[in-house]
Amino acid sequence: MAVPQNREQPDHLLEFVDQALFLGLRATGQAAAMQMVWVYDHPVDWDELRRFHRDFGYGMAGRLIEPSPLPFGRHRWVAALGPAAPLEVVADPRPRAELSDWLDEHSQRPIDPEHGPAWHMGVLPMTDGSTAVSLVGSHCIGDGGAALLAVFEAVVGTRRDLGYPPPRSRARRAAIVEDLRQTARDAPQLGRTLVTAAKFLNRRRKERKESAGASTQKSAHRHPDTPVVVPVVSAFVPLEDWDARAAELGGNSHSMLAGVAARLAILQGREFADDGTVGLIVPINDRTLEDTRANAVTLAYVRADPTYVTKDLSETRTAIRQALQVMREGPDTTFELLPLTPFIPKVAVRQSADLAFGFTAQPVSCSNLGDLPLDVARPAGTVADRVMLRGIDQHVTRRVLEERQGLLTVVGARIDGKVTLTIVGYQPGSENTKAALRERVTAALAEFGLGGEVL
Repeated sequence: MAVPQNREQPDHLLEFVDQALFLGLRATGQAAAMQMVWVYDHPVDWDELRRFHRDFGYGMAGRLIEPSPLPFGRHRWVAALGPAAPLEVVADPRPRAELSDWLDEHSQRPIDPEHGPAWHMGVLPMTDGSTAVSLVGSHCIGDGGAALLAVFEAVVGTRRDLGYPPPRSRARRAAIVEDLRQTARDAPQLGRTLVTAAKFLNRRRKERKESAGASTQKSAHRHPDTPVVVPVVSAFVPLEDWDARAAELGGNSHSMLAGVAARLAILQGREFADDGTVGLIVPINDRTLEDTRANAVTLAYVRADPTYVTKDLSETRTAIRQALQVMREGPDTTFELLPLTPFIPKVAVRQSADLAFGFTAQPVSCSNLGDLPLDVARPAGTVADRVMLRGIDQHVTRRVLEERQGLLTVVGARIDGKVTLTIVGYQPGSENTKAALRERVTAALAEFGLGGEVL
């Protein structure tokens, strides 16, 4: 399931998976983004915070995408070192109760991995003396692993220059010649991919038609292209309680997160497979410290039985282990299609943007970031009281959400004695508010005998 790599290519050439994500953004207008949030229960050290802001724009955060002049060419990285945008500080403090609303507002501020800014940072002072810091970045320049690495480097004061050329440093004629040569080098891969692509897309379209049926199409007509900010909530569970309960149920931290995701699927009203299981898409970090890919993950596909996870996690633990073994032993057809990326027209991207991954039922994305170094909790010099890791979409519409039969994403990490969870959820036909999602998250945790703070 590893993403195909061609290590002979120049380091400033985008990998196929990164170009695919960028083309999806340009074709649909929907931007995948990440938001990291630190909440301090007191005022912050502004000098340290400004230093962090200055240093963050290096390494993988210090770059932009420069498209090829050829419609089928490979795109390249160019340098964009330093702060991508001024540090935004809210002038008038807001009540603590409005924190979640401000995070949503800040998450929707424009980012652009080509023209910039590819990331931006804001600070919200609150009337009770607490402070929130929000960092939002485009998924096109880095995934969660890349973002955490960039945060760590900025906290410790490391400024990495990856050696990318300045924007527009190639003359157009020279760029065309160079990109034509690169296309010729990629040609053998393209030929081997075409047959695989035709078979895969035909099979996946049939699966989608069978699972979606006519109701999905009718739903799309009832909901025009009105923008939606999908509800996001965060929960914080004491690490000792989490680990103790996982052990009692015969599981570990990974299977506990999968179990919570499976129960949330029930509470959200997600559809299950014919055998009653929940399909979990589990991203696995595949990044090394020298890796410059924007998105360096492999995907494991896990079936979890939501009926028994609150009583016994051993089967879920085994299912995860087996899925990881399958991932390591065999290639994923979806990744084998990536060499076709530069040749896909926009209309095809729009029509097949969500064909690539998932199950015939309604899957749940379940991402476990594991144990994080305490330094990533220190953007203002001291350790924040709460850290949130939010995956968000910009410019998503109700029509798209209904056509895709909603979404449910669960992200978990362990830091400073807490398990921090972020849940993004939208389900057609359900009450899609943050208040309703908080109730479901609280209920899911309670089913495992867990409590904690839910924001």
